Amino acid sequence: MVCLNFGVITLIPKIVVENPDGEEPRASPPHRQHICRSGGCRGTWPAGFELSLALFALVGAVCYYTGTLIALCMRADGSVATYPDVGQLAFGAAGRRTVAVFMYVELYLVAISFLVLEGDNLDKLFPGAGVELLVASAALTASLVWAGVSESGFGGSGNVLNLAGLPTSLGLYFVCFTGHAVFPTIYSSMKNRERFSQVLHFSSVLCSLNYGLTAVLDYLIYGDNVQSQVTLDLPSGRLYTKIAIVMTLVNPLTKYALLVAPITSAIEETFSLVGSGSARVAVSTALLVSTVAVASMVPFFGFLMSFIGSFLSVIATVFFPCLCYLKIYRAKGLRRVEVAAIVAILLLGAFVAITGTYTSLLDIIGTF
Repeated sequence: MVCLNFGVITLIPKIVVENPDGEEPRASPPHRQHICRSGGCRGTWPAGFELSLALFALVGAVCYYTGTLIALCMRADGSVATYPDVGQLAFGAAGRRTVAVFMYVELYLVAISFLVLEGDNLDKLFPGAGVELLVASAALTASLVWAGVSESGFGGSGNVLNLAGLPTSLGLYFVCFTGHAVFPTIYSSMKNRERFSQVLHFSSVLCSLNYGLTAVLDYLIYGDNVQSQVTLDLPSGRLYTKIAIVMTLVNPLTKYALLVAPITSAIEETFSLVGSGSARVAVSTALLVSTVAVASMVPFFGFLMSFIGSFLSVIATVFFPCLCYLKIYRAKGLRRVEVAAIVAILLLGAFVAITGTYTSLLDIIGTF
């Protein structure tokens, strides 16, 4: 419950700043790097940096609130144990199917993103080896700090505000906090369910600090040269870089099976294959082959995660909790302030889903 996004800790919330006129990012001047090493960075923040951090905090607060709505929905009926159960409680069989489909598609795409993450970092660890296939947040952050101290300093520079990058940024932010699909399972397994909100609050704060610190450090060091993964920014050949990459590689490997297991079970139940060992092996193998194939064709980690966040994560994190809560508790009466807050969250979700999905798809298509 500590990490809300299936362990994708290497994702950097993208700062919405960009060089004007499409110029290539420029490295920080040597004199500024020296100043930042010896006396701290005294430059001014780019306008997009403060906006990014503020929006990141807003998304974290929204995801925490919608997480509490899921808990309230589960308290309405003691038999609810999974996320599809919440959908069925609110909207019947159609709600259950809809929630299940989006949940399994999100798990499938996150599994693909793990394979892309593995490939990128294996290539960084063994450059030229041609490896295409197949947490330690503290180690990763420590490696980043050491890179700033010993290599380039904390003198990365940014330029003008680029609002065109806002949809992509918001999509990535939602990826950081998307874990709502497993909240009902965690809630139902807790001995003291009344403490769910406290655990969720602690987890949200911890994730926010982890992501925020990593994003700030990476931007201070590399500025506009920052890449979609922390490990790709670190200099090749250094011991701390290898440590960070190894830690990053271990994390997806331990979670890949957990992501595809629910999909395998759902396929077996749908086609009445439960109990057949050979069928389970065939389904699992087909899933593995398909994820590897898609990962090799769409190796764009940042764009893929933006699409997942903008489309699937927003639906699972914003739309489902809010709509199910309104449907379940409508008859009991809701306060106007509460309804207004939920409507505002739904509008934010609609903006991110429409603009973010459109932008991320254009980015993916444009790379072919």
